[in-house]
Amino acid sequence: MAATTRVLSFAELDARTAHDVFRLRQQVFVVEQGDPYDDLDGRDTEPGTVHVLLEEDGRLVGVARVLDEGDHRRIGRVALLPEARGRGLSGPLMEACLVACGDGPVVLAAQTPLARWYATYGFEVTGPEFLDGSIPHLPMRRG
Repeated sequence: MAATTRVLSFAELDARTAHDVFRLRQQVFVVEQGDPYDDLDGRDTEPGTVHVLLEEDGRLVGVARVLDEGDHRRIGRVALLPEARGRGLSGPLMEACLVACGDGPVVLAAQTPLARWYATYGFEVTGPEFLDGSIPHLPMRRG
């Protein structure tokens, strides 16, 4: 089972893929983590936004979103299905995100327990812990 990544703009997402992206994010963030929030915040369709998809045998198992915020890129909405976790699949997903970000600075809000993992990709904590919904996060930056 080889995992592959794809990086697509919103316009490049077909209806089935868009549905699968939004469903995966809902399954992880809203259902599993119990954090009801407005996932469809309008940023998915912005011209500079790309969606990073991790697929295994043609099935979507991980997603992330890269936003263009002018002087930096922002990685967010990083999620893997429970059955895809613990198998090293988050690495290829993050690597594809960083390629999509290019050479400039990149920011993200890491769930606090994952800050050490993001640090392995060169991210550093830049401020105090905060709650995003009910989940503790740390602001991080690379570059």
